[in-house]
Amino acid sequence: MGNETKQCGTSCCGGGKTRVVPPIRPGLKKTAGAVPVVDARMTLSDRWGGWKMRLGIGRSRYRVEPGLHAFGTPDSRSPVLVTANYKLTFDSLRKELSGLDVWILVLDTHGINVWCAAGKGTFGTAELVRGIESSGLRGRITHHTLILPQLGAPGVAGHEVKKLTGFQVVYGPVRARDISRFLADGMKATPEMRRVSFGLKDRLALVPAELGGIAKYVFLFLAVSVAWHLARGTFAFRTVASLNVMLIGAVLTGTLFVPALLPWIPFRSFALKGWLLGAVWTVAAGMIYGVGAANFAGILLLLPAISAFLALNFTGATAFTSQTGVNKEIRLFARPIAVSAILGIVLMVL
Repeated sequence: MGNETKQCGTSCCGGGKTRVVPPIRPGLKKTAGAVPVVDARMTLSDRWGGWKMRLGIGRSRYRVEPGLHAFGTPDSRSPVLVTANYKLTFDSLRKELSGLDVWILVLDTHGINVWCAAGKGTFGTAELVRGIESSGLRGRITHHTLILPQLGAPGVAGHEVKKLTGFQVVYGPVRARDISRFLADGMKATPEMRRVSFGLKDRLALVPAELGGIAKYVFLFLAVSVAWHLARGTFAFRTVASLNVMLIGAVLTGTLFVPALLPWIPFRSFALKGWLLGAVWTVAAGMIYGVGAANFAGILLLLPAISAFLALNFTGATAFTSQTGVNKEIRLFARPIAVSAILGIVLMVL
């Protein structure tokens, strides 16, 4: 179970290295035999780790050890919730379980959240079967029902799990906050529990990670532009500052304004949405700073391409696209974006 806002995509769902770190320490109270027992209390370390994930710091190492965990004092009849070993996902689930006694089966998704892992195959039928058999779950419960997050459905074939293990798969609500009510109502989900929302708050929650991923490249570009003008003896503070402001504006357009205005920007394609807003910003900034014709041609090729690329990167974070849709957009727009950016840089240098 669990939903940690960033649904899926290229930048915020963990992944990277496949090394599994030791079990979580914050929230670990004791062990029941070989099973870690966790509680709903979020420590300062948990909260700090969550903020770092929002900023994209150390995602590939933020993991929980796969296997069976206990919450409260579960017995042989207690529900079994299945989730991913991305710690932000795990924490999103456990903080909603206060007052419950449940088992939590954590699958090895290589530090990737449920939705992303379902698309990439790590939260899938084979891993679920492996988790059931390797965790010792059979010896601790008398029922054969597993509650999976709805967002994991694309990766798991319930009938195959039943055939291979005898366990029945039941899909729980989209968001972890509804799990208590779902269990209290006899594992029945309301239409609201099944609905994937992606409102302004959800979209803006992804902005820090997007900015964190691009920040180092922006600073590098700014440093190179200053060094370039100094080396040529053409350094003028106003000129360099205006160029850098326009660049930062293009970055903010792709990472902040496209997500914020997503439903209202024309075009279905994220790349085209980013290019359109990037072009609007470029024209406005060019008029404000009085950019000459030669430089304007360069920035008109470069800046909208930057905004389009960053908007394209956002495709995997939304509830609107599928893996095939993301791949299709990349095939269509990656090369034109790269060519436009290169030509823009060449014109500006010349």
